[in-house]
Amino acid sequence: MLKGILAISGKPGLFKLITNAKNSIIVESLLDGKRMPAYATSKISSLEDISIFTLDGDVKLAEVFASIFEKDLDINPKKASSKQLKEAFSEALPDYDEDRVYVSDIKKVFAWYNVLKDKAIITSESIEEMRKEEESEEGDSEE
Repeated sequence: MLKGILAISGKPGLFKLITNAKNSIIVESLLDGKRMPAYATSKISSLEDISIFTLDGDVKLAEVFASIFEKDLDINPKKASSKQLKEAFSEALPDYDEDRVYVSDIKKVFAWYNVLKDKAIITSESIEEMRKEEESEEGDSEE
């Protein structure tokens, strides 16, 4: 679901990995569709590698997005208060670590979620597919 989706520090929005170039990668903005190079000097994070702190470990961002989708939480991070953001986030991830997950992180999660949902990257089908992949990975690791 989140494969090839990147966040680049200092750049607004999310990006889709297009290809590797000689000393950079070519990315496409999910906001306006413009392509640009991203260099190794930029702090680039793959959304599939991001986890959220919980009281007993970490939860992958994809799981948090799936929970937001399944609970049909419609939050506009620009208009919601800190209290509303925390309440909605705790509904999606009840045991998140409030000491290590800041309101700015929660805002970013909801902003990213809204972009991915608008671009039909997060759909009931993509969540179902993610769950099937997890089940097959768990089955492989048990053997």
